[in-house]
Amino acid sequence: MDAHLLRQIRIERYIFGALLAFVMVFIAELSGEKEIIFPEICALTIGAWISEKQPWMTNKRRIFFLMTISSLFGVLIVRYVPLPLIFQVCLCFGFTGFILTLLKTNFIPIISACILPVYLGTKSWVYPLSVAVMALIIIVAQWYMEKFHMRPVNKFIPVKFSLKKQIIKWSKLLLVFGFIALMPFKVHQIYFLAPPLIVMFTELSNPKSKVRKKIWHIITLMFFSALIGCILRLLLNIYLGLPLFICTLSSCVILFIATSKVKISFPPAGAILLIPMILDKNLLLMFPFEVLAGAITLGFTALIMFKDEEIF
Repeated sequence: MDAHLLRQIRIERYIFGALLAFVMVFIAELSGEKEIIFPEICALTIGAWISEKQPWMTNKRRIFFLMTISSLFGVLIVRYVPLPLIFQVCLCFGFTGFILTLLKTNFIPIISACILPVYLGTKSWVYPLSVAVMALIIIVAQWYMEKFHMRPVNKFIPVKFSLKKQIIKWSKLLLVFGFIALMPFKVHQIYFLAPPLIVMFTELSNPKSKVRKKIWHIITLMFFSALIGCILRLLLNIYLGLPLFICTLSSCVILFIATSKVKISFPPAGAILLIPMILDKNLLLMFPFEVLAGAITLGFTALIMFKDEEIF
């Protein structure tokens, strides 16, 4: 396949990814159901559509099941478990570790899908329904791209691990995260630990992860994504009064162009890009700097605390 055709196919994937985010936010604004907006959808499109090789060891059935069950669990926690926020978040984190272990996969975006409704206090069943529909669209489109040779076929190989070591590692992850979270949660600055940052922390905690060698690139990309999302939300939506779906489309286009130029693909950056679309406008000015501080803290904690052990 020649370079020109490869470039054209890659551009088509970027277009599909941006359009999906655009349609999601458009429907949310049209229906008045903000719970439809699922920031992790941008991360999924980066990993399942745009990346040349899917970064997770999973198959289409697992993507659908895991995204649906994790988003549902998060809403159930909000509705029926009246504990302090930090304990609710840790329950979600522990649950995702359990089902990832059970299904022998490292599909860690479900962490964000599970924790986000807890952060937002979402009790609506619209959220897990939206996540299920979006996950279905992702896997159907991925099948289409594979069938027509727009991306390589993803072959699922179950993750092999020692159950005992896996339990120890997830317990350690949970304890380290809980300790780091104490102060931000106490002072109600929870977006220092925005859900995509927790996904980043989990990924960097794997000593075999290639992105550990590019820690500053990843931190910069997370900050850049948050900054772009906030600037465009403030400028286009709040000051100029344009719809959110215009901000979403513009943000995705800028991020996709930037990542293609620097040749760094990191799905959690896509999720952090869209979080400003659902935040209260009073939080937007500080959000990029909270993400920067959180990315530095969680990133280097992962490098220091998880040097030799294998999580996945």
